[in-house]
Amino acid sequence: MIYYITGGERSGKSSYAQKLALSLSNKPKYIATSRHWGNDHEKRIDRHIADRNDCWISIEEEKKIASTIDNDDVAVIDCVTLWLTNYFVDTKNDIETCLMLAKEEFNKLLIIKATIIIISNEIGMGVHAQTEVGRKFTELQGWINQHIAKQADKAIFMVSGLPLTLK
Repeated sequence: MIYYITGGERSGKSSYAQKLALSLSNKPKYIATSRHWGNDHEKRIDRHIADRNDCWISIEEEKKIASTIDNDDVAVIDCVTLWLTNYFVDTKNDIETCLMLAKEEFNKLLIIKATIIIISNEIGMGVHAQTEVGRKFTELQGWINQHIAKQADKAIFMVSGLPLTLK
């Protein structure tokens, strides 16, 4: 079962995903995809860690997310945007290669018999990116979001802390 949870920044995606995972398992996994980008980002990581209690199995994995999930797990992947950023940076902003690698890795999740809760961002709904690289990443994010949503069993859009069921 794949749940896809998307929305804007601070829309309540992570807390919704965590509550869902805890309703399905006493020992869910939390797959953090973020690289450590600096002091401000470290504070954000610390806040996310503080939001979870000891029942969580926390794993940091920047790109090979499928390798962290076993059959029968309940796992939260937080988040696609940071995961995709890692591929984007490592491919020197090559959209085609990045999209291919991300789809290949995501598709590995489809064969695992687990409950996977994937968090992403709808970054194309906000201010138009001012830089070419920003516009490229926005397009890339939209394409991978469509790919994931199409494969997901359930899709939820978060707005102001409220879930809207898409499918």
